[in-house]
Amino acid sequence: MTYCLGISLDAGQIFMSDTRTNAGIDHVSTFSKMRIFEKPGERIIVLLSTGNLATTQATVTLLEEQIQLSVEDQKTPSLMTVSSLFRAARLVSEAQRSVYRIDAAALKDAGIDGNATFIIGGQIAGERPRLFLIYAAGNFIESGEDTLFFQAGELKYGKPVLDRVVASSTDLLEATKCALVSFDSTMKSNVSVAPPIDLVIIKRDTCRISLRHRILETDPYFLEVRKRWGDGLRAAFASLPAAPWRLG
Repeated sequence: MTYCLGISLDAGQIFMSDTRTNAGIDHVSTFSKMRIFEKPGERIIVLLSTGNLATTQATVTLLEEQIQLSVEDQKTPSLMTVSSLFRAARLVSEAQRSVYRIDAAALKDAGIDGNATFIIGGQIAGERPRLFLIYAAGNFIESGEDTLFFQAGELKYGKPVLDRVVASSTDLLEATKCALVSFDSTMKSNVSVAPPIDLVIIKRDTCRISLRHRILETDPYFLEVRKRWGDGLRAAFASLPAAPWRLG
């Protein structure tokens, strides 16, 4: 299991992903689930992946091969040449379906779930920042005024704080703090999600990375946020009025 999060705000976008993959309690590995495709000033695209690791890696490899082919043949579309984030999402969808068509029968025979989910976002010069969630079937949806963030993987524990705090006008660093709390809440309830956590922040209309950081388990700021959030929750709970009922 893993947890990936993309947030799209008036001021820009935030992407976070953990790095843990596992096939049982005695087989835990670390792989980055974030890929960045950047030509500063012209485009910045961030791709987050969850699900079957072989499927996600094969999909990303196909996308990278398309980039190489587009250098040799300008008629070949790639993430570095498409004119919109919608077309970029379509390329990821097509690559994902291509991988699954090849592997589906063998995966089914082996009893393996080969599904994968992607979050793709960023900005291409000439259009607004955009954010998409690509489902395992290859179809996708786009964020909007009523849906400011997409989650993939182990999403249920980290969603409540995002629902309560994140608004379109939220400052990027404030929203990043909320995203960290979302990750901490997820890690507290599911040990299959764990640091390091990859973080990328993109300011609107810059078409480049504004901040890139890997948050380790020993990161002082992360530890401080974790402690204060836990202490604050306990204090808030203690301040709630006592139940008015009597036990017989």
